[in-house]
Amino acid sequence: MTTARDLAIVALGVTPGHPVEQGELSLALAGAEVFDLIEAKALVLDDDRILPSAQAPTGDRLLDEATGALVRQEPYESVEDWLWRRGRGLSSAYVDELEREGLTTRPRGLRNPLRTGRTEPVDSADRHQAEERLTSGEPVLAALAAAAGIRDEPAEEAPELSGDAVAAVLAAVGNAVQELQAVRQRRAIEDAAYDNVWRGY
Repeated sequence: MTTARDLAIVALGVTPGHPVEQGELSLALAGAEVFDLIEAKALVLDDDRILPSAQAPTGDRLLDEATGALVRQEPYESVEDWLWRRGRGLSSAYVDELEREGLTTRPRGLRNPLRTGRTEPVDSADRHQAEERLTSGEPVLAALAAAAGIRDEPAEEAPELSGDAVAAVLAAVGNAVQELQAVRQRRAIEDAAYDNVWRGY
């Protein structure tokens, strides 16, 4: 199992009263893929730049897709740019992949299971492993889960993390999530102001 798959599984296992936003989860999944690709030696980080390495199959379809999507020309891509580009719709891609592999089921007619919290992973070794990794406080998964809104505590309270690459990726995920939330809040304020204008007529 990969960090990204574990993150997707625990996101689907949250209670219906605590739904996970797709945008935050997609950004966190894109960050998790960076960790998985570092471990697979498909990339290295130079400051905040993603430098691709040899393109060898990882054995995971979505990770292989991510490897093929890496920018392979200088000045390469920053981690934050990768999060926004790769993260677009990534949570849905993981839901579909887990469903295809029989690790989760989607009720008929439900278009967006992550927002409703109704879809859950099936009882499987993969689910138990992902949940055990999260409850044991594994630092990277705990920090990504907090950034995605799966856990209430902020990423800063996760167990101590070491390494420049880990810090750089988690900082980029945190910044991207904050930016997304700021944009969402700004739109809500603008929509409310627009509604108030129309009510005045």
